[in-house]
Amino acid sequence: MACVASSYSLPLLRPLSNNTGIAICRKSYVQCCRNKEPEPEPESCFGIQCQAKRRQVLLGTTFAAFSFPELISNALAENDVPEGFRIYTDDVNKFKILIPQDWQVGAGEPTGFKSVTAFYPEEGYSSISVVITGLGPDFTKMESFGKVEAFAETLVSGLDRSWQRPAGVAAKLIDCKASKGLYFIEYSLQKPGESVKHLFSALGMATNGWYNRLYTVTGQYVEEDSDKYSSNIEKAVKSFKFI
Repeated sequence: MACVASSYSLPLLRPLSNNTGIAICRKSYVQCCRNKEPEPEPESCFGIQCQAKRRQVLLGTTFAAFSFPELISNALAENDVPEGFRIYTDDVNKFKILIPQDWQVGAGEPTGFKSVTAFYPEEGYSSISVVITGLGPDFTKMESFGKVEAFAETLVSGLDRSWQRPAGVAAKLIDCKASKGLYFIEYSLQKPGESVKHLFSALGMATNGWYNRLYTVTGQYVEEDSDKYSSNIEKAVKSFKFI
């Protein structure tokens, strides 16, 4: 994502329905947007510049999911889905995903991302986010980032700051695999003195007719909520599909 690991303010929120909502923002904020207009094709990259750009994409994507705020709204629902779930469909960005029945959904407005959508329960610190950004023409499939093992190692090692003095965020890779054109990565993040956050991500690539885009779906929950949310979050992330 054309975004670096940092904190931003989120001054404007747009609900996805006519219902009004209040943004309850937690610790860190990410400024995000939904841009429906065609944009210039991102520049391609080569050699060291290309490696740096790939690293920036990885770190920006993950940090967005790690610190995304709550956004209040109502989601779309359909029939014939697993008990306790509903289908959220984005006809503009051409994807669908199962989300827990009682979770809410929202999107924010402004700069940086092409699209960011978040799903979350009314209480707790769990969430699922779908982050979409543009890529250069040299990124044509997930293997353009390297094999899933190398991709996952780069992602997690880039987030790890446990070696600093004083120690920063500790990031640990738990598992990774490639399936049906998607990369699935499970890892954990822990700030000193805070609870462990578990993250499960699915990453895939698709075109919108103008340029390729990277879709990063990330579900997260704190260790204390593992029994309550881990199964549903993993099921939701694995259900992500292009339409």
